[in-house]
Parts: sequence; C-alpha cells; structure tokens
Amino acid sequence: MTKQKQWMIAAFTLALAAAPFAGVIFEDHDLVYAKPYAAPQAATGTVDGGEEALPAFGTTPLKLGSSGQDVYELQGRLKHLGYFNGKIDSKFGTKTKSAVTWFQWKFGLKSDGVVGAKTKLKLYNATTAWKPTAPGTSTAQKKAAPKNTAKSNTAELSSGNSMGLSENDLKIMANAVYGEARGEPFEGQVAVAAVILNRVKSPSFPNTPSGVIFQPGAFTAVADGQIYLEPNEQARKAVQQALSGWDPSGGCIYYFNPKTATSKWIWSRPQVKTIGEHIFCM
Repeated sequence: MTKQKQWMIAAFTLALAAAPFAGVIFEDHDLVYAKPYAAPQAATGTVDGGEEALPAFGTTPLKLGSSGQDVYELQGRLKHLGYFNGKIDSKFGTKTKSAVTWFQWKFGLKSDGVVGAKTKLKLYNATTAWKPTAPGTSTAQKKAAPKNTAKSNTAELSSGNSMGLSENDLKIMANAVYGEARGEPFEGQVAVAAVILNRVKSPSFPNTPSGVIFQPGAFTAVADGQIYLEPNEQARKAVQQALSGWDPSGGCIYYFNPKTATSKWIWSRPQVKTIGEHIFCM
C-alpha cells in the first residue's frame, strides 16, 4: 500500500513538473501555424491599399446597347487616341462600335466590337495619359459652338473648289482623309486628298471623288466602316489644301502602309516618296 501511494505521488509530481513544458509546446505550435496565415492577410492588405492593380473600367463586357460610366470612359479613351469622333454620351451606339472595331483591328485583336477584358487592357495601356473630362466642360463648349458649323465647314471647303465638285464629294473626301490618315502628319493627310483628286483626273479611275473612294477594294476606310466617322477640322483643311493645288504626293495615284499592306501587287508600283507611315507611288 505504501509503495502504491509512493507511485501515485511520484506520478502526480511528474505531471506537475511537465505541465509548463506542455504549455510551451502548445504555444510554439500556435506560433508555427499562425505565421502562414498571417502572411496572406498582410499581402491582401497591401494589394487593397496599394496601386499595383488599378482596373480599367468594370468587369462587365461592353457592347452595342450598353450605357453608363464604363461607356463614358470607353468613349473618352477612344477619342483620346483619335478612333472615336462622336459625342461622349455614355451610350454604346453604332459610332462607338465602329471605333472599337477599328481599335481592335489596329491592335491585332478580334474585331467584333465587343469590349471584353483583352480590349480593355489594350485600351488602358494605350491611354495611360488620358484623364476624364468634366461633363460641364463639354456642355459649355456645345453652347459656345456656332449653330451653322456644318455650313461654315462646307463653305471653307468650297472656297478652293476649282473642279466644280459637289458638297457631298467634298464631305466624303474629308471623311476619307480622316478615316485613312488621321494619325498621319498634316502633309500626309493632304497627300491622301491629292491622291483622290489625281485619280479623279486620271482616265483609269472614276471621274468623281465619290466614285474613286467607293470603288471596290480601293480604300481601307470604306471596307471597315471608318469612312462614316465625322471628320475633324484638320481633315477638312487637308482637303482644302489639296483643292487649292498642293500635292505633297508628287502626282501619285496610289499609297499604302508597308506595315499593314497585304497586296503584293502594290509593291510593284514605282515609289515616289514616303510621308509618315504611307508610301506614295505611281
């Protein structure tokens, strides 16, 4: 009996002596497993508070019929690059779709007019300098604009019209210059207008600007719909300069962009000069 009590006392004493060590082991295990969980929480906090992942637009794809702030941003960024010349009204209409399609084609994306994640990323990266314009600014500009802007533009074009061209011909020429060469230097835009006039004068082509521009396969802007974008003032002035006799192309009747040209035949034409991204040839 005495031995049994001695064993019990010894076991109890041993348990009491081991208790502090058990607590340390338990706490150590807690620390080991706490660190892996703490790290992700810290990383998440950094992403939420930092500037590493600024999204472009929202996550919903934009397409014909969409509206709202994302469309406002889309139109603003496209206008910043010169692809969109319509009114920034936050409504995804046919003009916006045409601008999106043109942008997608230029940047090697699927040209479907739907603004998904890939298109948003490309557009965001291409317009890092873009900043939203306050709606009040555009409204003020609209109020200040003269009511007869269209008439004055036509009058300016007609002032140098020595070929007796119709107002529609002058307008479509400005559309063609804008659709084909709005990213080119002014001299290059005048050269494009001059090429159209040179074709009108040539017996090998239709004898009107409209006939020349809409001749099947003649102009990329007609094929992809950019011909219907509203031209800016620079395109109109380029037409006016060509009508007044300035021909930077040197009498050429063809031009092409060597980076995008798919026709082998065009490379066989005698090349006269290069202006901007276009090679002008006979």
